Amino acid sequence: MTETTTQTTPVHAFTDDAIGRTDAVELAERVATGRVSSRELVEAAINRTEAVDPALNAVAVWDLDRARDRADAAAHTGVFGGVPSFVKGVSAVEGLPNRWGSRAVPETPATESAPEVVQFLSTGLVSLGLTTTPEFGLVATTEGGLTGATRNPWSLDHSSGGSSGGSAALVAAGAVPIAHGNDGGGSIRIPAACCGLVGLKPTRDRLDMEPLPKLFPLNPGVNGVLSRTVRDTATYLYGAERYRPGPGLPPIGHVTGPAEHRLRIGVITARDDGVDFDSSTTAELLRVAGWLEELGHEVETIESPFPAGLADDFLLLWSMFPFLLWQGGGRLFDGFDRDQLDPFATWLARSFRRQAPKAPVAFRRLRRFVATYPSAWDRHDVLLSPTLGGPVHRLGYISPDVDGETMFARVRAQVPTTWIHNAGGGPAISLPLTIDGNGLPVGMQFAANLGQEALLLALAFELEAAHPWPTTADVEATRSGG
Repeated sequence: MTETTTQTTPVHAFTDDAIGRTDAVELAERVATGRVSSRELVEAAINRTEAVDPALNAVAVWDLDRARDRADAAAHTGVFGGVPSFVKGVSAVEGLPNRWGSRAVPETPATESAPEVVQFLSTGLVSLGLTTTPEFGLVATTEGGLTGATRNPWSLDHSSGGSSGGSAALVAAGAVPIAHGNDGGGSIRIPAACCGLVGLKPTRDRLDMEPLPKLFPLNPGVNGVLSRTVRDTATYLYGAERYRPGPGLPPIGHVTGPAEHRLRIGVITARDDGVDFDSSTTAELLRVAGWLEELGHEVETIESPFPAGLADDFLLLWSMFPFLLWQGGGRLFDGFDRDQLDPFATWLARSFRRQAPKAPVAFRRLRRFVATYPSAWDRHDVLLSPTLGGPVHRLGYISPDVDGETMFARVRAQVPTTWIHNAGGGPAISLPLTIDGNGLPVGMQFAANLGQEALLLALAFELEAAHPWPTTADVEATRSGG
């Protein structure tokens, strides 16, 4: 997809307050040394969020009274003691309505917090509430459903990505330095790419996760965070691992900078079925490949090592969840009303019902892929591809109101590679390494074998140092001549 856009002034909340332009690591250090209090950070984040949210529409539910009450205690907890943040609105937070971004789910407060929320808060982060998400996190944009469209702070005409688009918009706008997300097909990496952020999908089972029903052949979902700096993401994983190490996985440890050894990096310039990425995106991909060579890494252009046709199997798995909701959502949510589902969720449910006879064979292929996935790294340490197949899309392009067949084709083109690593289970990180000709971020995805988050983080530190990326405030200053 190629589109023309008009440059707009980014929306941001960066200002000379208690938060300033610093990241979560620095803010936690300031709290720990008494240079600022958690209460001050929380109030600053509330003010910032209230300043930008009318334009962005990124907050689904506020939790301000409890945030203020918990600030002092959180200051003495974990690696991010007292730093304000948000939880994505598909995870249950005790006492808040957990509606999954859907009008079909009633406004009933959760009786307990989901495991991923408990782990997230164990790092000392103070949640100000829940962020917006598309209905059940089903699409690669944060539109439709309960809360409508969440806008990209780089350009309000464009999508913030999905399904962690509310979290991404608030971090990119400087309301908070870090926020919770989860990723079942790219839902951390896609909004990271759209909003110019760092977004890492950990290895399957690395972090706590609300379990899916047992009839699912595999769980593609993982939890994580979106941040503006690599060290915030690295420190979050270190803190979360201290709470609960990933069972059966090598520890990540606390990655704090680049590694000495050079890597073998394969650059993928077309998706698994051989279709090329957008030409402007490919040009940015090859630019980043050149940077890697300059840094001394061994780089070669390769064809996708992943089997063609697997996307159809994954899309069938993707449509299984709305089918189960459509058939029996009342067993998952008291008062569930399937007539209130978005058109695309209903289309997905009916599509799965039509294709259900194909499911056993498709799901066997997905399970076989999990077993063979590590072989993709026989010749390379890292695989590089664009996070998105083309420029950041405008709002409405993959809205849940789009005709289902059209939507499928557009999603396949716009999100060509992220889902592969949800199916296989390995870690992948999106880095906002370049800006396109229209002034919007371009995310590049680096993927590694199972359990190799530390390798990806060390490479990300190296690229961040060599080619630092701007924030929305930096871009506004450049455009205004500041």
